[in-house]
Amino acid sequence: MAGPKSERAPDPRLGSHIDSLVSLREYVRADLRSRGNVGSFFRIVVFDPVARFTVLMRVSEYAENTGMPPLVRLPILWWYRRLSVRLGFSFAPGIFGPGLAIVHYGLLIVDPMTRVGRNCRIHAGVNIGGEAKILKPGEANCYSPRIGHNVYIGPGAKLYGPIEIGDDCTIGANAVVTHSFPQQAVVLAGVPAKVIRRRNSSELLIKGAG
Repeated sequence: MAGPKSERAPDPRLGSHIDSLVSLREYVRADLRSRGNVGSFFRIVVFDPVARFTVLMRVSEYAENTGMPPLVRLPILWWYRRLSVRLGFSFAPGIFGPGLAIVHYGLLIVDPMTRVGRNCRIHAGVNIGGEAKILKPGEANCYSPRIGHNVYIGPGAKLYGPIEIGDDCTIGANAVVTHSFPQQAVVLAGVPAKVIRRRNSSELLIKGAG
């Protein structure tokens, strides 16, 4: 496993950076495009609970980042958390870049300090966690995964610790990833995961974000 970086600076490429209504709209549109949602926004949000969850997540990020009053922010967060429990999702806002595609509802757990780039396609049963150890205040950022752009994460995959995954990678179903794979466009599979071939992930996902 890659050792933690004592001063692991946040990667500005990863995670979400919603600080205006313009960026909020861009993120929501990218997420819906990546899931293949077409048609009326109202119809999509009403009839697709996963799309509704994604929109609420982005609105929660916007409310937090722009310092909206608690009377506005807390009801949004409550609705977001309530839908999280219903769908089996356990992760905080701010983790995923634009173009997130959650394929199906079901158990999905992501450590809050994880950061993921744009156009991530992620399936049910995935668990992404920080290294299991007692941390001092401020250390959590050093022990959680960093996942690049255009990464496909198959059903049941597990990723743990201060690892780095390069852009355009594919993580196979039920793979257990405990080491860094910073190279681009490789397929990871197995327990523990290893590179089994070179292949770009573009055939497995829709790039809703440029």
